Amino acid sequence: MNHFVTRLFFKTVDIPVNRDSKMSSYRAFKRASESLAAGRSVIIFPEGRIADEYPPVLHEFKNGPFRLAIELKVPIIPVTSLNTWKILWDTGLQHGSKPGICNIFVHEPVETAHLTLDDADALRDKVHSIIKQKFK
Repeated sequence: MNHFVTRLFFKTVDIPVNRDSKMSSYRAFKRASESLAAGRSVIIFPEGRIADEYPPVLHEFKNGPFRLAIELKVPIIPVTSLNTWKILWDTGLQHGSKPGICNIFVHEPVETAHLTLDDADALRDKVHSIIKQKFK
């Protein structure tokens, strides 16, 4: 059953991005834009990479998601997931997933309606700071 749910997720909801390909990034950006324009919520992991560090650390964010939010005037709802890596750890060689409770914090929305594309870096840094503060 778990395999079915995962496959269904990746076929219907996931927008994959090959971070080494500008074309892949563009296609993902376009699909996310179309979803938002259609009134659907989009979950974006804005880190520029997924590292194999243990324990994992929060890396710098890419600008794309923040530019998209500003262009479409949609709020950003930052979410901090503190211990999900302990429950769903996967090194690629060894799966460490186990039953447990993940501590997830949904922060107040950050409005973008009043921002311009010149504010994208500041918005990115603000959201990163909101998420990172919860780790302290």
